[in-house]
Amino acid sequence: MENHTMCDVSEWAVTLTFIPVLYMLIFILGLFGNSVVIFIVWRARGKWRAANVYIGNLALADLVFMIPLLVWAAVTGMDGHWPFGVFMCKIISFVDLLSIHASAFLLTCMSLDRYLAIVHTLSSSHLRTRGLIRASLAAVWTLSGLLSAPALMFRTTGHNPSSNLTFCVLNFSLVATSEQQGRLWFAGLSLSLSALGFLLPLLAMMVCHGLIGYTVMRHFSIWRTEDQRKWRLLQIIVTVVVVFATCWTPYHVVRGASALSVLGLFSPTCAFNRFIFRAFPYATSLAYVNSCLNPFLYAFFDLRFRSQCLGLLHLKRFCRTPT
Repeated sequence: MENHTMCDVSEWAVTLTFIPVLYMLIFILGLFGNSVVIFIVWRARGKWRAANVYIGNLALADLVFMIPLLVWAAVTGMDGHWPFGVFMCKIISFVDLLSIHASAFLLTCMSLDRYLAIVHTLSSSHLRTRGLIRASLAAVWTLSGLLSAPALMFRTTGHNPSSNLTFCVLNFSLVATSEQQGRLWFAGLSLSLSALGFLLPLLAMMVCHGLIGYTVMRHFSIWRTEDQRKWRLLQIIVTVVVVFATCWTPYHVVRGASALSVLGLFSPTCAFNRFIFRAFPYATSLAYVNSCLNPFLYAFFDLRFRSQCLGLLHLKRFCRTPT
């Protein structure tokens, strides 16, 4: 087994020239698309729908995600150098994690709402009131904030004398008395992020949609107009969830594999370390793409939402309003 401390890291260079450009493109599309979604949901606030409330909050989480992205684009273009100080290092990292957790939890809430609306149509009305929806949103943002709090504690800046660059890094000196304890803290936080912010929400989404699919196949042989609208909204949410899983799985696989190697569950080879080093920037880029895709998915699958978008952009004459 190769010793990773003897690896020639000079051969591990990653081509990052296109990543700042990609980040800026995601920022522009995400800023525009999610702003449109929030405005449309706000304008239709008189016609209250639980799904719209969740969609508006998901767009807000994705819009918040654009703030760190702009900063990371600049930092990546400077070869990782962080010139913004310790405070910004903490805040940007916190906002990054906040939006990641909030997006996952909101998608879970949307899936659960569709499950209640379709599987328990008659008995779910008392579970989908405005008060309970607001309470669930408060719980989502509060829990997301608590799970993101470690960024405020452990993020700081570190200077590398050899490269004369400053980086925004994790420092566990407040709770760890040795390098080994610091590694354990890093692995624990990484695995917690993947478990609480990805695996558990994804499992809940899959269970909800599995039960919905089973109910639809059994009972909706003759569809009313209202049933068709529910199915159309379900298609949107399922697609958003699938895209979420596709975009975020590589990120969590790479991060989880790195954490497991730190825990000493296996001895990483130079080839493994090289793969992690090279794959992480691209997996992160794919994860960021998710935040700008959701508005375009709504516009593609939801005829009513598409009509509202085109009306907002004064292009409604090119789209027939759905009945």
